[in-house]
Amino acid sequence: MRIFVAGATGFIGTHLVTHLAETKHELVCFARNTSDLSTLKKLGVTIAIGDITDKESLKRGMVGCDWVANLANLFLFWVPDEQIYTDVNVEGTRNIMEAAIETGISKVVHVSTGTVWGNAEWPITEDTPVGKQRASKYAQTKYKGDLIAWRFYEEQGLPLVMVYPSAVLGADDPKAAGRYVKNFAKRRMPAQILTNVKFPFVYVGDVCEAVLQALEKEGNIGEKYIVSGDNLTFGEFNHLICDVAGVPLPPLSLPDAVTVLNSRLLTGLSNLIKKPPLLDLSVDQVALMKQGFILDGSKAERELGFRYTPIRQAVEEAIASF
Repeated sequence: MRIFVAGATGFIGTHLVTHLAETKHELVCFARNTSDLSTLKKLGVTIAIGDITDKESLKRGMVGCDWVANLANLFLFWVPDEQIYTDVNVEGTRNIMEAAIETGISKVVHVSTGTVWGNAEWPITEDTPVGKQRASKYAQTKYKGDLIAWRFYEEQGLPLVMVYPSAVLGADDPKAAGRYVKNFAKRRMPAQILTNVKFPFVYVGDVCEAVLQALEKEGNIGEKYIVSGDNLTFGEFNHLICDVAGVPLPPLSLPDAVTVLNSRLLTGLSNLIKKPPLLDLSVDQVALMKQGFILDGSKAERELGFRYTPIRQAVEEAIASF
Protein backbone atom coordinates (compact mmCIF):
# COMPACT_ATOMS: atom_id res chain seq x y z
CA MET A 1 0.00 0.00 0.00
CA ARG A 2 0.99 3.62 -0.51
CA ILE A 3 0.91 5.37 2.88
CA PHE A 4 0.71 9.14 3.34
CA VAL A 5 2.42 10.04 6.63
CA ALA A 6 1.63 13.46 8.10
CA GLY A 7 3.93 14.62 10.88
CA ALA A 8 6.75 12.55 9.42
CA THR A 9 9.57 14.69 10.83
CA GLY A 10 8.36 14.74 14.45
CA PHE A 11 9.64 12.51 17.24
CA ILE A 12 7.14 9.67 16.76
CA GLY A 13 6.89 10.39 13.04
CA THR A 14 10.60 9.88 12.43
CA HIS A 15 10.52 6.57 14.28
CA LEU A 16 7.37 5.53 12.41
CA VAL A 17 8.78 6.32 8.98
CA THR A 18 11.95 4.39 9.83
CA HIS A 19 9.77 1.47 10.95
CA LEU A 20 7.51 1.58 7.89
CA ALA A 21 10.47 1.84 5.54
CA GLU A 22 11.37 -1.73 6.53
CA THR A 23 8.01 -3.02 5.29
CA LYS A 24 6.68 -3.63 1.78
CA HIS A 25 4.67 -0.39 1.84
CA GLU A 26 5.48 2.70 -0.22
CA LEU A 27 5.71 5.95 1.74
CA VAL A 28 4.78 9.54 0.95
CA CYS A 29 5.98 11.73 3.82
CA PHE A 30 4.37 15.12 4.30
CA ALA A 31 6.58 17.86 5.73
CA ARG A 32 7.07 21.60 5.76
CA ASN A 33 9.96 22.98 3.73
CA THR A 34 11.45 24.35 6.96
CA SER A 35 11.64 20.88 8.58
CA ASP A 36 14.76 18.74 8.84
CA LEU A 37 14.32 16.36 5.90
CA SER A 38 17.63 14.55 6.29
CA THR A 39 16.16 11.31 7.70
CA LEU A 40 13.47 11.18 5.02
CA LYS A 41 16.04 11.71 2.27
CA LYS A 42 18.32 9.08 3.78
CA LEU A 43 15.46 6.56 3.77
CA GLY A 44 14.67 7.34 0.14
CA VAL A 45 10.96 7.94 0.68
CA THR A 46 8.82 10.30 -1.40
CA ILE A 47 8.60 13.73 0.23
CA ALA A 48 5.52 15.92 -0.23
CA ILE A 49 6.08 19.52 0.84
CA GLY A 50 3.19 21.41 2.41
CA ASP A 51 1.50 22.39 5.65
CA ILE A 52 -1.54 20.92 7.40
CA THR A 53 -3.02 24.41 7.57
CA ASP A 54 -3.12 24.28 3.74
CA LYS A 55 -5.65 21.67 2.62
CA GLU A 56 -4.70 21.89 -1.05
CA SER A 57 -1.11 20.90 -0.27
CA LEU A 58 -2.46 17.91 1.68
CA LYS A 59 -4.64 16.84 -1.24
CA ARG A 60 -1.73 17.07 -3.66
CA GLY A 61 0.31 14.80 -1.43
CA MET A 62 -2.48 12.31 -0.83
CA VAL A 63 -3.37 11.76 -4.51
CA GLY A 64 -2.62 8.15 -5.36
CA CYS A 65 -2.23 7.08 -1.72
CA ASP A 66 -4.25 4.28 -0.08
CA TRP A 67 -3.83 4.98 3.63
CA VAL A 68 -3.08 7.96 5.86
CA ALA A 69 -1.15 7.86 9.13
CA ASN A 70 -1.69 11.23 10.79
CA LEU A 71 0.78 12.22 13.50
CA ALA A 72 0.76 15.94 12.71
CA ASN A 73 0.01 18.05 15.77
CA LEU A 74 1.36 20.77 18.02
CA PHE A 75 2.70 19.00 21.11
CA LEU A 76 3.86 21.80 23.38
CA PHE A 77 2.80 23.01 26.83
CA TRP A 78 3.70 26.65 26.33
CA VAL A 79 3.70 28.84 23.22
CA PRO A 80 3.85 32.62 22.83
CA ASP A 81 0.55 32.69 20.89
CA GLU A 82 -2.04 30.06 21.84
CA GLN A 83 -3.95 30.47 18.57
CA ILE A 84 -1.50 28.03 16.99
CA TYR A 85 -3.02 25.18 19.05
CA THR A 86 -6.34 25.69 17.26
CA ASP A 87 -4.73 26.27 13.87
CA VAL A 88 -2.83 22.99 14.00
CA ASN A 89 -4.65 20.57 16.33
CA VAL A 90 -8.20 21.54 15.36
CA GLU A 91 -8.25 23.11 11.90
CA GLY A 92 -5.24 21.09 10.74
CA THR A 93 -7.04 17.89 11.72
CA ARG A 94 -10.13 19.05 9.85
CA ASN A 95 -8.02 19.67 6.74
CA ILE A 96 -6.45 16.21 6.87
CA MET A 97 -9.79 14.45 7.27
CA GLU A 98 -11.42 16.47 4.48
CA ALA A 99 -8.46 15.86 2.18
CA ALA A 100 -8.66 12.11 2.92
CA ILE A 101 -12.32 12.02 1.97
CA GLU A 102 -11.83 14.10 -1.16
CA THR A 103 -8.92 11.97 -2.41
CA GLY A 104 -10.60 8.60 -1.72
CA ILE A 105 -8.30 7.35 1.06
CA SER A 106 -9.40 3.88 2.24
CA LYS A 107 -8.13 4.15 5.84
CA VAL A 108 -6.98 6.93 8.17
CA VAL A 109 -5.12 6.09 11.39
CA HIS A 110 -5.20 9.27 13.44
CA VAL A 111 -2.77 9.45 16.36
CA SER A 112 -4.42 11.31 19.22
CA THR A 113 -3.33 11.26 22.89
CA GLY A 114 -4.50 9.57 26.07
CA THR A 115 -4.75 13.00 27.67
CA VAL A 116 -8.02 13.68 25.81
CA TRP A 117 -9.81 11.68 28.53
CA GLY A 118 -8.93 14.44 30.99
CA ASN A 119 -10.11 13.84 34.54
CA ALA A 120 -11.98 10.64 33.67
CA GLU A 121 -12.36 7.78 36.13
CA TRP A 122 -9.33 5.46 36.34
CA PRO A 123 -8.27 3.08 34.92
CA ILE A 124 -9.15 4.52 31.51
CA THR A 125 -10.12 2.15 28.71
CA GLU A 126 -11.42 2.88 25.23
CA ASP A 127 -14.99 2.71 26.60
CA THR A 128 -14.44 5.12 29.51
CA PRO A 129 -16.48 8.35 29.20
CA VAL A 130 -14.21 11.36 28.85
CA GLY A 131 -13.86 13.68 31.82
CA LYS A 132 -15.19 17.22 31.84
CA GLN A 133 -11.77 18.86 32.20
CA ARG A 134 -8.54 18.57 30.21
CA ALA A 135 -5.45 19.97 31.91
CA SER A 136 -3.68 21.63 28.98
CA LYS A 137 -4.38 23.60 25.80
CA TYR A 138 -2.71 20.74 23.96
CA ALA A 139 -5.20 18.17 25.30
CA GLN A 140 -8.16 20.51 24.88
CA THR A 141 -7.42 21.18 21.21
CA LYS A 142 -6.50 17.58 20.44
CA TYR A 143 -9.89 16.58 21.84
CA LYS A 144 -11.66 19.13 19.64
CA GLY A 145 -9.76 17.79 16.63
CA ASP A 146 -10.77 14.23 17.54
CA LEU A 147 -14.44 15.22 17.69
CA ILE A 148 -14.17 16.67 14.19
CA ALA A 149 -12.60 13.45 12.92
CA TRP A 150 -15.31 11.30 14.50
CA ARG A 151 -17.98 13.57 13.01
CA PHE A 152 -16.53 12.95 9.54
CA TYR A 153 -16.61 9.21 10.32
CA GLU A 154 -20.24 9.30 11.40
CA GLU A 155 -21.61 11.72 8.82
CA GLN A 156 -19.42 11.25 5.73
CA GLY A 157 -18.08 7.72 6.10
CA LEU A 158 -14.46 8.65 6.82
CA PRO A 159 -12.63 5.30 7.25
CA LEU A 160 -11.20 6.25 10.62
CA VAL A 161 -9.18 4.39 13.26
CA MET A 162 -7.83 6.27 16.27
CA VAL A 163 -4.73 5.51 18.35
CA TYR A 164 -4.21 7.10 21.78
CA PRO A 165 -0.63 6.86 23.09
CA SER A 166 0.35 7.72 26.65
CA ALA A 167 3.62 9.58 27.39
CA VAL A 168 5.96 8.31 24.66
CA LEU A 169 9.59 7.54 25.50
CA GLY A 170 12.57 6.69 23.31
CA ALA A 171 15.67 7.91 21.55
CA ASP A 172 16.11 11.42 20.16
CA ASP A 173 13.03 12.94 21.76
CA PRO A 174 13.23 16.77 21.79
CA LYS A 175 9.80 17.14 23.40
CA ALA A 176 8.55 17.26 26.99
CA ALA A 177 9.09 13.62 28.01
CA GLY A 178 12.55 13.52 26.45
CA ARG A 179 13.59 16.74 28.17
CA TYR A 180 12.25 15.43 31.49
CA VAL A 181 14.46 12.32 31.21
CA LYS A 182 17.43 14.41 30.11
CA ASN A 183 17.06 16.90 32.97
CA PHE A 184 17.15 14.12 35.56
CA ALA A 185 19.94 12.19 33.84
CA LYS A 186 22.06 15.35 33.51
CA ARG A 187 21.35 16.28 37.16
CA ARG A 188 19.67 19.55 36.18
CA MET A 189 16.61 19.03 38.37
CA PRO A 190 17.13 20.65 41.79
CA ALA A 191 14.17 18.74 43.27
CA GLN A 192 11.57 16.11 42.54
CA ILE A 193 7.96 17.14 42.07
CA LEU A 194 4.58 15.39 42.27
CA THR A 195 6.26 12.13 43.22
CA ASN A 196 3.08 10.29 44.26
CA VAL A 197 1.10 10.97 41.08
CA LYS A 198 0.53 8.04 38.70
CA PHE A 199 1.24 8.54 34.99
CA PRO A 200 1.26 6.18 31.97
CA PHE A 201 4.28 5.60 29.72
CA VAL A 202 4.94 3.73 26.47
CA TYR A 203 7.94 2.96 24.27
CA VAL A 204 7.99 4.79 20.93
CA GLY A 205 8.63 1.55 19.05
CA ASP A 206 5.40 0.11 20.44
CA VAL A 207 3.46 3.13 19.19
CA CYS A 208 4.95 2.66 15.72
CA GLU A 209 4.05 -1.02 15.68
CA ALA A 210 0.52 -0.23 16.86
CA VAL A 211 0.05 2.29 14.03
CA LEU A 212 1.35 -0.20 11.46
CA GLN A 213 -0.90 -2.98 12.75
CA ALA A 214 -3.90 -0.63 12.92
CA LEU A 215 -3.31 0.24 9.26
CA GLU A 216 -2.90 -3.36 8.15
CA LYS A 217 -5.67 -4.91 10.26
CA GLU A 218 -8.86 -5.63 8.32
CA GLY A 219 -12.34 -4.81 9.60
CA ASN A 220 -11.30 -2.30 12.27
CA ILE A 221 -12.76 0.94 10.89
CA GLY A 222 -14.24 2.92 13.77
CA GLU A 223 -12.02 1.30 16.42
CA LYS A 224 -10.10 3.05 19.20
CA TYR A 225 -6.80 1.77 20.59
CA ILE A 226 -5.12 3.09 23.72
CA VAL A 227 -1.39 2.37 23.42
CA SER A 228 0.16 2.44 26.88
CA GLY A 229 2.55 0.21 28.79
CA ASP A 230 3.48 0.89 32.41
CA ASN A 231 1.70 3.20 34.86
CA LEU A 232 4.29 4.61 37.27
CA THR A 233 4.34 7.29 39.91
CA PHE A 234 6.69 10.14 39.04
CA GLY A 235 8.75 9.05 42.03
CA GLU A 236 9.16 5.58 40.52
CA PHE A 237 9.92 7.08 37.12
CA ASN A 238 12.55 9.37 38.60
CA HIS A 239 14.20 6.41 40.34
CA LEU A 240 14.26 4.51 37.04
CA ILE A 241 15.87 7.40 35.14
CA CYS A 242 18.54 7.95 37.78
CA ASP A 243 19.27 4.24 38.08
CA VAL A 244 19.80 3.91 34.32
CA ALA A 245 21.88 7.10 34.20
CA GLY A 246 23.90 6.14 37.27
CA VAL A 247 23.23 9.41 39.06
CA PRO A 248 21.66 10.16 42.46
CA LEU A 249 18.14 11.46 42.85
CA PRO A 250 17.73 15.14 43.68
CA PRO A 251 17.88 15.50 47.48
CA LEU A 252 14.67 17.56 47.74
CA SER A 253 11.00 16.97 46.93
CA LEU A 254 8.83 20.05 46.57
CA PRO A 255 5.33 20.13 48.08
CA ASP A 256 2.66 20.06 45.37
CA ALA A 257 1.39 23.53 46.30
CA VAL A 258 4.88 24.99 45.88
CA THR A 259 5.24 23.27 42.51
CA VAL A 260 1.97 24.75 41.27
CA LEU A 261 2.94 28.22 42.52
CA ASN A 262 6.33 27.98 40.80
CA SER A 263 4.64 26.99 37.53
CA ARG A 264 2.45 30.07 37.67
CA LEU A 265 5.38 32.37 38.37
CA LEU A 266 7.56 30.85 35.66
CA THR A 267 4.74 30.86 33.10
CA GLY A 268 3.99 34.48 33.88
CA LEU A 269 7.65 35.31 33.29
CA SER A 270 7.60 33.34 30.03
CA ASN A 271 4.60 35.27 28.81
CA LEU A 272 6.58 38.47 29.35
CA ILE A 273 9.91 37.45 27.82
CA LYS A 274 8.40 35.09 25.19
CA LYS A 275 10.66 32.17 26.07
CA PRO A 276 9.61 28.73 27.44
CA PRO A 277 9.50 28.29 31.23
CA LEU A 278 12.59 27.11 33.08
CA LEU A 279 12.79 23.28 33.27
CA ASP A 280 9.43 23.07 31.42
CA LEU A 281 7.55 24.09 34.56
CA SER A 282 4.65 25.65 32.67
CA VAL A 283 1.17 25.88 34.13
CA ASP A 284 -0.15 23.41 31.55
CA GLN A 285 2.57 20.80 32.02
CA VAL A 286 2.40 20.89 35.81
CA ALA A 287 -1.41 20.78 35.70
CA LEU A 288 -1.28 17.64 33.54
CA MET A 289 1.32 16.02 35.77
CA LYS A 290 -0.66 16.91 38.90
CA GLN A 291 -3.87 15.51 37.41
CA GLY A 292 -2.20 12.23 36.49
CA PHE A 293 -4.05 9.29 34.99
CA ILE A 294 -3.90 5.53 34.51
CA LEU A 295 -4.41 4.03 31.04
CA ASP A 296 -5.24 0.43 30.17
CA GLY A 297 -3.55 -0.41 26.88
CA SER A 298 -4.45 -4.10 26.86
CA LYS A 299 -6.91 -3.90 23.94
CA ALA A 300 -4.22 -2.68 21.55
CA GLU A 301 -1.83 -5.39 22.69
CA ARG A 302 -4.53 -8.05 22.37
CA GLU A 303 -6.12 -7.02 19.07
CA LEU A 304 -3.12 -5.61 17.21
CA GLY A 305 -0.83 -8.49 18.09
CA PHE A 306 2.22 -6.92 19.71
CA ARG A 307 3.74 -6.94 23.19
CA TYR A 308 4.71 -3.88 25.19
CA THR A 309 8.40 -3.21 25.64
CA PRO A 310 9.61 -2.65 29.23
CA ILE A 311 9.81 1.07 29.97
CA ARG A 312 13.35 0.61 31.23
CA GLN A 313 14.44 -0.12 27.65
CA ALA A 314 12.77 3.09 26.47
CA VAL A 315 14.62 5.08 29.14
CA GLU A 316 17.91 3.37 28.29
CA GLU A 317 17.54 4.28 24.61
CA ALA A 318 16.54 7.84 25.48
CA ILE A 319 19.59 8.34 27.68
CA ALA A 320 21.95 6.63 25.21
CA SER A 321 20.77 9.03 22.49
CA PHE A 322 22.06 12.12 24.31
